[in-house]
Amino acid sequence: MAFIGVVVKELTGPLGPQATFIAALKNLKLIIRLVRREVEGRYRGSILGILWAFLMPVFLLSVYTFVFSVVFSVRWGASGGSRVEFALLLYSGLLIYNIFNECLSGAPSLMLANSTYIKKVIFPIEILPWVSLLSATINACIGFFILMLGYLIIIGVPPWTVLLTPIICMPVLLMSLGLALFFASIGVFVRDTQQFIGLLTMTVLFMTPIFYPLSAIPAEYQWIGKLNPLAIAIEQCREALFQGRLPQLAALLVNFALSLVIAWLGNAWFMKTKKGFADVI
Repeated sequence: MAFIGVVVKELTGPLGPQATFIAALKNLKLIIRLVRREVEGRYRGSILGILWAFLMPVFLLSVYTFVFSVVFSVRWGASGGSRVEFALLLYSGLLIYNIFNECLSGAPSLMLANSTYIKKVIFPIEILPWVSLLSATINACIGFFILMLGYLIIIGVPPWTVLLTPIICMPVLLMSLGLALFFASIGVFVRDTQQFIGLLTMTVLFMTPIFYPLSAIPAEYQWIGKLNPLAIAIEQCREALFQGRLPQLAALLVNFALSLVIAWLGNAWFMKTKKGFADVI
């Protein structure tokens, strides 16, 4: 009975599954202020300003499309399709991946870059990964606007299932948040974490069905892709957008559960280790 009591206390206390969201809700105004500063600071001083948020994804999309559809002559599935359709399919996958990539790439140096906040007892440093996540999400929303504009021009009116995209992408946000919390903590103690993250994000880029459909993976290895919340979200978003197909409920729920566990564990690890940040920094 004592053991059960300890478990219940942990699950309902500051390390419980709800703690990740309670901290964000309690400091929502502060998070919004920091996100605004992050977004504005990213383009401050540049001539084009916020236009870079539109130009960069278009430029990268053009490069990826040329390399994979022209140089390597990649075709999407058996039906092939035009290079323009390939570009839209590729772009939709990159949008989701970039949320994950932005959160993880900045995580190892997140605490070091905000060391002044760590020494302030009243500042909730656990919200800093939330700021990174929301900043990446804003960039993704801008990219999604570009995707929808291209879709309307090239294909026409998208199916109504495109409205389910935020729900389908939610597991990616949860997973990215949990991993950002974990690696933000690890980065304080192990400075090699930044180099490891570079290798990890590059591996995920090519191991996730972004440049190819999940069906292109040999059957005996497809189970690996089905365990990847990023891969499942990308496949379901493409099916909703380009085929008008509803996401499989079972896969969506499993994706949510797995990502929620990652977010919980990342938050629990961060809260357990943050007491030692000031001593190291």
